[in-house]
Amino acid sequence: MASFSTWIHGARLQTLPASISPIFAGVGVTLWLDTFDVFLSILCVLAGLTIQLAVNYSNDYSDGIRGTDKNRIGPARLTGGDLAHPYTVLAVAIGFYGLTAALGLIIIAFSGQWWLILVGVAAIAAGWFYTGGKRPYGYMGLGEVFVFVFFGLVACGGTIFVQAGGVPLLGWLSSCIMGLVACCILMLNNIRDIPTDTYAGKKTLAVRMGDNRARIAYSITLIFAMSMCFGLCFTPNIHTWCAVFFLPSLVFVAINIARILGIGQPAAHGGSINKLVKLSGLTELTMGLALLATFWVSANLV
Repeated sequence: MASFSTWIHGARLQTLPASISPIFAGVGVTLWLDTFDVFLSILCVLAGLTIQLAVNYSNDYSDGIRGTDKNRIGPARLTGGDLAHPYTVLAVAIGFYGLTAALGLIIIAFSGQWWLILVGVAAIAAGWFYTGGKRPYGYMGLGEVFVFVFFGLVACGGTIFVQAGGVPLLGWLSSCIMGLVACCILMLNNIRDIPTDTYAGKKTLAVRMGDNRARIAYSITLIFAMSMCFGLCFTPNIHTWCAVFFLPSLVFVAINIARILGIGQPAAHGGSINKLVKLSGLTELTMGLALLATFWVSANLV
């Protein structure tokens, strides 16, 4: 029987910033719009965490039973590493999907937007079929599309919508920023796993592009997201000096790009990319918090 620490390890906690950072950004927009609801915001954070954990465990199960994780370079998986019975991992994944559904229904009930049930069903289905089912789209190079939509547009835009009843242009801009950085986290994982994914027949976007092009695409996407952050600070009703909030993210972006491209040092490969995955998560977290601070300050300081 797997120990508690093994299950915590299998939860891949380093991925959680990708689920809560866009919600922080969305909360910032609601503060800016003066529609902030603390109860709904907390529920959105919890729903973001539970669906991320559900995706992590279901991905562990699906990849494990296919044998994709047998020669894995990244952190050991529960199923692929024979650390837990596959059906137990599946049960945990289903449990977290259930929690996500329950939280989603509460959010929808309080917001009164019942059509959002369709969005919730789509999010859960997308989480499962990323690596589950007979034709998982994660094996066809479409994982980044799912991440951009559900960990960017839906997570951030949805947080805004359930509290404000709509999403302003800056809300969509923030959603796109968060979605792009979340894509970078997935891309980084897939760059690391190119050798084993190629062997297993998992044609991720990184596998399709090849190592060098994937690294360049990763870097360009990070630069574009960072540029959007600074561009946001020069829009009407936003204080330009709020750009200072994004300086920590800028430093992390520079470090990430230097290491992945091998600027001034050997390029990161294999297991050494694991540290960059954690740094990318921190990058997204600082961006989400910077967006929150930017909107809050712009709303409260004239």
